[in-house]
Amino acid sequence: MDQIWSMLSDPNMQWIFLGCTLLGLSSGVIGCFSYLRKQSLMGDTLAHAALPGICIAFMLTGVKSIGLFLIGAGAAGLIATFGIGYITRHSRLKQDAAMGIVLSGFFGLGIVLLTLIQHGDYGNQSGLDKFLFGQAASMIGSDVLTMSIVCALLITACTLLFKQFKIISFDPGFARGIGYPVAFLEQLLMLLIVVAVVAGIQAVGVVLVAALLITPAVSARYWTDRLGLMVVLSGLFGAASGAVGTWISASVSNLPTGPVTVLAATLLFGVSVLFGPKRGLVAKRLMRRKVKQRFNRESDPLAQSHVKKKEAAL
Repeated sequence: MDQIWSMLSDPNMQWIFLGCTLLGLSSGVIGCFSYLRKQSLMGDTLAHAALPGICIAFMLTGVKSIGLFLIGAGAAGLIATFGIGYITRHSRLKQDAAMGIVLSGFFGLGIVLLTLIQHGDYGNQSGLDKFLFGQAASMIGSDVLTMSIVCALLITACTLLFKQFKIISFDPGFARGIGYPVAFLEQLLMLLIVVAVVAGIQAVGVVLVAALLITPAVSARYWTDRLGLMVVLSGLFGAASGAVGTWISASVSNLPTGPVTVLAATLLFGVSVLFGPKRGLVAKRLMRRKVKQRFNRESDPLAQSHVKKKEAAL
């Protein structure tokens, strides 16, 4: 506890701790709907597609500003989203193939632009490659303020449109039948995922940001069958991963915050797989043992007669 309080007394660590916690919270909430709609790879695709947007924003302005990078990455993510939709509608390719094409194409373009920047006459280019794997230690107060706004936006949108997102996640045909604008809601949900991905790029990078969207949601699924509780648990798991990742990286020198945060989320997933109350491996093994014992008792004539004698005595 003394180490934790010592860490939180550092103003720079306060920004990093708060930023990573908010990032995990918002990513966990919005990631539930992406997971339920079987679009787990969409976050990974949008994260890789955001890299050329970041590079183009820097090439046009020459300024390393998280706000400008958010705009560029968001624009690139939206283009990638429409590209996936266009490919699936106008070809025989399925969505997973379309996402693979867009992911590799945009990420390849981003690497080319990043190489041109590093070997060009662009000033203030130092640290731009950190967006590949994230650099949470470089966050300042304005970055955390931006993340706070993004977190509030995502949570507010998911709260107000919870019923609509729930219906289109499980039965879009029914949603269309009762008059919901399904196409608009799907695009809005995709936009929120883009915002969550772009906000997390600075902390964990384009390579690992998809883990913060999917891993907390999958972990929460092992603990409940109710969507509302699942969304809450996913947000809590994401926030806990961000907090634990920041604490561990601050305790060990030269340990990056983003990858440690992802490892913390993966550890929570492992605990959920083992000890989930209904779906966990331990719970399933105990259930199988109970069923086997009941079957053995019911199939044993001596045991049945013993049970009947007890019932008669009662």
